[in-house]
Amino acid sequence: MTVTWRSAGADRASATREIILVTAERLFAEHGVYAVSNRQIGEAAGQGNTAAVGYHFGSKFDLVRTIVRGHTADIDRIRAAMVAETAGSTEVRDWVACIVRPMTEHLDALGRPTWFARFSAQVMTDPALRKIMSEEALTSPSLVEALDGLNGCLPALHPEVRAERGDMVRQLMVHIPAERERALADGTSTPRATWRATATGLIDAIAGIWLAPSTPPAGDVAVEDSAR
Repeated sequence: MTVTWRSAGADRASATREIILVTAERLFAEHGVYAVSNRQIGEAAGQGNTAAVGYHFGSKFDLVRTIVRGHTADIDRIRAAMVAETAGSTEVRDWVACIVRPMTEHLDALGRPTWFARFSAQVMTDPALRKIMSEEALTSPSLVEALDGLNGCLPALHPEVRAERGDMVRQLMVHIPAERERALADGTSTPRATWRATATGLIDAIAGIWLAPSTPPAGDVAVEDSAR
């Protein structure tokens, strides 16, 4: 009987944690991480105990980290398979696909509605929270391998241009999925009909950014002109 009671208790605790996680992800995605209190999450999750969120997850940072971890395992599994298939490629677009498609395939597999793309956008635009995403999602072995593959076939670029384009790419990768997810939630039209098609457009744009002609920073041009 003791074993049964403990098992039932563990099941209830697990179910409660899952309800809190889903509710927190939705509220964070829709309103922003700092605009939502643990009390509001608990109430929306149907928890009578106002301290339930803190009891199960500790701080808000711990809660955010747990949400990220809940998604990154599936994303990393998809990416690992893609990276294995892409090994040896010298095509920029192939490696960009390894970086983009795992997220969109994961969102597609979740069905509707989803909140993780908008949640990720909220996290990535906050300096303190971005560190959590970097530690949990941006250091996975498959992503590091995909980035190494991409860097190995990029054209030579001035360091400042490369950094600038990296910032552009990150903005696209964060906000394009979030905007599509928001449109789907609102029932408004989207530029592309499916997540797969959205990924294709995003891959095209990112590959174009990396391969576009580049102009040296203005300071370098001035130096070159004065040297003539």
